Amino acid sequence: MSDPLNLFWFLPTSGDGAYLGSKEGWRPAEFGYLREIAQAADRLGFGGVLLPTGPACLDGWTVASALAPLTERLKFLVALRPGVLTPAMAARQAVALDRISNGRLLLNVVTGGNPGDLEADGILLSHDERYRQTSEFLAIWRAIAGGEAIDFQGTHLRSVSPGPLAFPSVQTPYPALYFGGSSDAGIEVAAEHVDYYLTWGEPPAQVAEKFDRVRAAAARRGRTVRFGLRIHLIVRETEAEACAAADRLISKLSDEAIEAGRQRNARVSESEGQKRMAALHGHRRENLIVGPNLWAGLGLVREGAGTALVGDPATVAERLREYQALGVETVIASGYPHLEEAYKVAELLFPALGVKAGGSDIRRGREFDPGAALRLAAG
Repeated sequence: MSDPLNLFWFLPTSGDGAYLGSKEGWRPAEFGYLREIAQAADRLGFGGVLLPTGPACLDGWTVASALAPLTERLKFLVALRPGVLTPAMAARQAVALDRISNGRLLLNVVTGGNPGDLEADGILLSHDERYRQTSEFLAIWRAIAGGEAIDFQGTHLRSVSPGPLAFPSVQTPYPALYFGGSSDAGIEVAAEHVDYYLTWGEPPAQVAEKFDRVRAAAARRGRTVRFGLRIHLIVRETEAEACAAADRLISKLSDEAIEAGRQRNARVSESEGQKRMAALHGHRRENLIVGPNLWAGLGLVREGAGTALVGDPATVAERLREYQALGVETVIASGYPHLEEAYKVAELLFPALGVKAGGSDIRRGREFDPGAALRLAAG
């Protein structure tokens, strides 16, 4: 039997809600709400949370720094943005947060695919040049964060560092690096520098092809890379209930909003991964089933990960194991709204996957007995 998957959750730092494309039931990204989600994920047994990045998101580093003292085991996967900070400053920042969180920092390298957003951050490079800058950034960052001396003269970046930082990170040599990029330039960066390569939830055959490209590129450099999957989950006791929940999620999404999303993606995104997501459904409601239990409704308007596994616990677990057979070790999941769906995933899917969940009676150090709780309530 395969080892259990490592399941992460998602912190909606740009807001949350029960319906896509609607203000009805909208929940702003207030810190108190994000704290509730993080503490629930920590208590339920998720391994970590992904904090997104972008102009519409609260800064992930600030949010993670505030939440780390309020959680116990939860890890924080925070965006590392090449070109926004110098590698040396980013290394010192990462070390500080790793120490504050007692070794619970993970880093998601985000080169970015929206030229407008990148220009606002002062990055004025073409697609492939951005990835060359990312490679230079990571060469410097890895040396400094790992305590090595470096004298680097690149096309985009230069750096001289005499050796170890004053304060080393808790994790050695540094917090793990995650990265997702479907273009040839992105895959070369992954092969050269990162620990985990992430893919959005494409059909398994497409994921297998992409993983093979990453493995081959890494092997040419004498390296190996591990793999993760970023996907949404809609899990209910029956498949019919799960499909109804998926339909409800986009029930207030207008055709005008879908068309606006299509035009926006076509106009502003240079992301190869985003193009692959859009090609799955073509922004058409009748094309949303893109694989067994794989539903692309979120991608009608949501940028980034746009697919969800929809079904009962046994079926969704079976589909996740198909990805696991391709090499996936970590699943970074989400669901709308994120607080309630964290409980549904933990309560329904964790047992089907063999994932050890929370729920222990901390005061007595033993597993919670629902029968005893009912007897106490009756008394």
